[in-house]
Amino acid sequence: VQLQASGGGLVQPGESLRLSCAVSGVSLGYYAIGWFRQAPGKEREGVSCISPSDSHYADSVKGRFTISRDNAKNTVYLQMNNLKPEDTGVYYCAAHLSCNGGTTPRGFGSWGQGTKVTVSS
Repeated sequence: VQLQASGGGLVQPGESLRLSCAVSGVSLGYYAIGWFRQAPGKEREGVSCISPSDSHYADSVKGRFTISRDNAKNTVYLQMNNLKPEDTGVYYCAAHLSCNGGTTPRGFGSWGQGTKVTVSS
């Protein structure tokens, strides 16, 4: 299983970005895909997760971020609106058999290379 995150960039507060996680080697339809981020000097944290049956968000991004999946394209998206400076970090996607009921990175594997998001005025 290989995952590749893309779509990061430099934006100003209040702007939007859409991240993509392209999955290869397996059919996306059987897996949960999580988005995680790591800010400088901080531990990696869960942002959002989507499985064939459910989706979850960290409290810090609820109402601003939307996760979606296109099984035909084997791609998961993370639409990020109203970005804040605290959203800055390297965003990674990873795969697991379920979301574990939330956004914890426990059990996730096949971590792709991250994509950097910088929110700054």
